[in-house]
Amino acid sequence: MKTLILSNYRRAASLCCLLIGAFVLSGCSQFLSRHVEWQTVEPESYPVLNAVGYAPIASQQGSSDSVKTIMAMKASKLDAYRELAEQVYGQRIEGQQSLSAMVVKDESLKASVEGVIRGARVIKTYPVGEDTYATELELDMQRVYDLYLTTAKPRRVKDVKYY
Repeated sequence: MKTLILSNYRRAASLCCLLIGAFVLSGCSQFLSRHVEWQTVEPESYPVLNAVGYAPIASQQGSSDSVKTIMAMKASKLDAYRELAEQVYGQRIEGQQSLSAMVVKDESLKASVEGVIRGARVIKTYPVGEDTYATELELDMQRVYDLYLTTAKPRRVKDVKYY
């Protein structure tokens, strides 16, 4: 009698496992045969960012005044790009302070910015006074978005059809 009950129990367990396996496999087939329609996501408005970079002419390295002026033009352009990167990505600030006998012994502050700026346009490069050069940059976010679309297509699900 015990063997008959065990035998029936094993058959019922095998049949149950077989039914569960068939159910799981039939459920997966719905996920494998589907068609997804995507639509691109576009922002409502595009801001235009402006930045100005400055560089002193006299402190640039160079053999003549014209070389120093060119180096100051390049340095002011880099400074303007740094300012744009701060506007787009933000600035990381790290600070440290050490105390000894409740007196500040050492204090340091470090700022850094990191990012990639694509699509910026030089508006103007000009001397400011006698010893400084300035460069104005403009970053139209519409242009940045268009450049972004060429490399990665932002999208969201528009419609899903199961077969």
